[in-house]
Amino acid sequence: MSGLIKVAVIGGGASGMMASCIAARNGADVTLYERGNICGVKLNITGKGRCNITNNCDLNTLISNTVKNGRFLYSAFSAFDSQSAIAFFEDCGVRLKTERGNRVFPVSDSAKEVSGALRTAMHRLGVKIINKRVISVCEENGVVCGVKAENGAFQPFDRVIIATGGMSYPRTGSTGDGYRMARAMGHTVTELSPSLVPLVIKGSIPKRLEGLALKNVGLTVTSGNKTIYTDFGEMVFTSNGVSGPMILSASAHMGRKTDFPYEIVIDLKPALTQDVLDKRVLSDFDDAKNRDFANSLGKLLPSKIIPVIIELSGIPADKKVNSITAEERGRLCGLVKGLRLQAVSFGSMDEAVVTSGGITVKEINPKTMESKLIRGLYFCGEVIDVNAYTGGFNLQIAWSTGYCAGTYAAGKEV
Repeated sequence: MSGLIKVAVIGGGASGMMASCIAARNGADVTLYERGNICGVKLNITGKGRCNITNNCDLNTLISNTVKNGRFLYSAFSAFDSQSAIAFFEDCGVRLKTERGNRVFPVSDSAKEVSGALRTAMHRLGVKIINKRVISVCEENGVVCGVKAENGAFQPFDRVIIATGGMSYPRTGSTGDGYRMARAMGHTVTELSPSLVPLVIKGSIPKRLEGLALKNVGLTVTSGNKTIYTDFGEMVFTSNGVSGPMILSASAHMGRKTDFPYEIVIDLKPALTQDVLDKRVLSDFDDAKNRDFANSLGKLLPSKIIPVIIELSGIPADKKVNSITAEERGRLCGLVKGLRLQAVSFGSMDEAVVTSGGITVKEINPKTMESKLIRGLYFCGEVIDVNAYTGGFNLQIAWSTGYCAGTYAAGKEV
């Protein structure tokens, strides 16, 4: 073993486990440091516990769905794409299926099967796992020479891979250690903020609608006169804001916290034009012409949102439908086609799926994931300043960058 390249991997998440497997498979002597008791804790909660392993798509689609620095990942995605990830996990015994939106999941719908397969692969490949926090990476004359763990003891290594994740879900161990170590080695860390995160909405409407899930609705996010994002799909109201697939994706397009507020416009009936909606409302009113306004919207809207729409419309709830004016009906249709909310901030980092920001890609070789500043230092996964939409794209980033870091840390020539 003494003649082998000794590689330390810091972080036992998705990218760290992949890097460990690949480095060991390429003949390196690999030690993985995981500060928690078990590897893959965060992986176990991805995809609501089902683990959306990747997106079954081509290279250009992977890049176009990477919101931050997608072109940087061209080489990594080329070296280890969606099909490579699918083949890797199927070779590990995980049976996979492709669902709506080309999302790939294990047939078992169990994220624990995925993390378990990676742990089994590491064990089979002889990866040593040390459950200790790494305090620092050591270098001499611009070359990595080892790490210091939490007990202060220095351990020599030829190569070190930082795979510590971001700041999201800190309870799983993602507390920003990688950023601190990278800065200490001279690297630049861009501004960090939550991404793929719920939004906090001004006012009492979210609390009143808490738990209401909307399907097949339209979403537009604007800042001033500029449209930031549009989408169609699902969302849900939380106690203080909005969440769901559309909202998480929208958050990836929203800037820093100083750029708030944003206007969120929800089209509750995107399949209907304003004119067609007006005719639909007239028809519903005709069926309920002797009822109060409050009792006439049950066919049009979910019951929970009706009191809010009534209040915003300014039409008295007890007004008879047959006396509602065309102007009032226009206000109602305008609300249905454009319920406007003000987003005042991102949700907390605890709620974020990923972290936006990280070690700047300008200081990382895009082919090898090696630092341009310190020889023998590599990065992979969320610690890098890259992030993508939901749908398996962020995990594909973890697999691809982990593959490259593991391959070249093990000694492959560039």
